[in-house]
Amino acid sequence: MFSLLVNIPVNAKWTQNGVTIAGGHGDGNATNQLYLPCGLFIDDDQTVVIADYGNHRIMQWKNGDTTNGQVVAGGNGKGNGLHQLDRPRDVLIDKETDSFIICDWGNNRVVRWSRRSGATQGEILIDNIDCWRLAMDDQRYLYVSDTRKVEVRRYQSGEKNGTLVTDGNGQGDGLNQLNIPTYLFVDRDHSVYVSDWTNHRVMK
Repeated sequence: MFSLLVNIPVNAKWTQNGVTIAGGHGDGNATNQLYLPCGLFIDDDQTVVIADYGNHRIMQWKNGDTTNGQVVAGGNGKGNGLHQLDRPRDVLIDKETDSFIICDWGNNRVVRWSRRSGATQGEILIDNIDCWRLAMDDQRYLYVSDTRKVEVRRYQSGEKNGTLVTDGNGQGDGLNQLNIPTYLFVDRDHSVYVSDWTNHRVMK
């Protein structure tokens, strides 16, 4: 998890021009290209892992190597085999199991792929879920937003059903409802922040 204990000076200034650290060679499926990149995760060593949505793969770009990335999950065409992904939307790294956890949106599932070299397929952690985004807290609980069921659930390792985080009162704009929950963030107090997309608000 990202440490929130970084001291940033009050007068800090950021460079106004960004630097390309992955892709930047037009859309395509070469190892120096991305096609509709979605969620990303930055490891402690500044390795960047990207859900390469349009290429049905997860790409890893090592810190300092902006020339080529490495396919670390999927990359075998669009499909629902355990060696394939279908429009992945988000990815994170679980250090405890040394694995990638992937929101495999087109297959309505959340999968885990080992980070160890030579891994050729993943395993299904959660299925029948219209997952949009993932988050993990400091106790390794996994949070998943489901846009079809209009809810956010928390999962312990090995759980298939999870615990409902939001109230599950159907789609709407009440304070106990959501309307297409998308992005998630879990703070150190385990409060869950949800981008409530179609209600044009963020809920805590």
